[in-house]
Amino acid sequence: MTQIRELPPAIFLMGPTASGKTALALELVDKYPCEIISVDSALVYKGMDIGTAKPDAVMLQRAPHRLIDLIDPADSYSAATFREDALREMADITACGKVPLLVGGTMMYFKFLRDGAAQLPPSVPEVRERLLAEGLQHGWPAMHARLAGIDPESAARLKPMDSQRIQRALEVWEISGKTLSQLWAEQKTEPLPYHVVNLAVCPAQRSVLHERIALRFRQMVAQGFVDEVRGLYARGDLDVNMPSVRCVGYRQVWDYLDGKYEYEEMIERGIIATRQLAKRQITWLRSWPDLHWLDTDDSNLLQSALKILHANAIFDASS
Repeated sequence: MTQIRELPPAIFLMGPTASGKTALALELVDKYPCEIISVDSALVYKGMDIGTAKPDAVMLQRAPHRLIDLIDPADSYSAATFREDALREMADITACGKVPLLVGGTMMYFKFLRDGAAQLPPSVPEVRERLLAEGLQHGWPAMHARLAGIDPESAARLKPMDSQRIQRALEVWEISGKTLSQLWAEQKTEPLPYHVVNLAVCPAQRSVLHERIALRFRQMVAQGFVDEVRGLYARGDLDVNMPSVRCVGYRQVWDYLDGKYEYEEMIERGIIATRQLAKRQITWLRSWPDLHWLDTDDSNLLQSALKILHANAIFDASS
């Protein structure tokens, strides 16, 4: 059996949105041989910059980020594709004698990278479009109930309004004749070939995180977030069923442009949706094994992180 010390090192730097992950990552890159790989399902989209808090040109000059600006908002990107891309980038970073630093809050991506992904049948556009149309006609709770009759295990993991995953689970069943649960059970994947140290950054007080989220959302609006979404809205080839438009913040501004909300209500809904996202991220993190928690407001945050990384042989303690 491969010993941990024989595996190349890697760092997972996780945490809820607006918790300070990027700031810590930049400090690590400044002082240690790390390269950042983004683990964020929204940063993959080109032209979605303000609402995703995408690093700007100055920040990218300081610390290049891999796996951002990969696809057009009209296209889709899966957790399985992320795993393939991340493993390729990790291998490249390791070959250069550096440590992959995976930073983000898309916990499903981290899980797929850690645990592997079942090989699923490719999407069939005709089936996908029909299921989406049925979801719009009958409602996603009804589609969720349909899935529960076919694959109760998968349905139990999904919320009744999780349209994207419900649609995909039903599509897999129709295409292959097997449920997602069956396909996962039948396939075994190789463990992640890295010695990973798991870090999570989060304020100790939930109220502090809520304040940070509200401040950042209002800052994004002030920076031109509404105009950014207006540009996407005006394209004419995007709609609310697409993963890009369903990104937190984007959906709320989109609905505002659709006339569903007034301006201030849009802001409040955006803040609330972001807080709900943070709550889900924290729930994921609480069940994550071997996780080292760091307090966003720790005045010695970098040193606290380095203490853990040194103890786990990621960097030499003398460096």
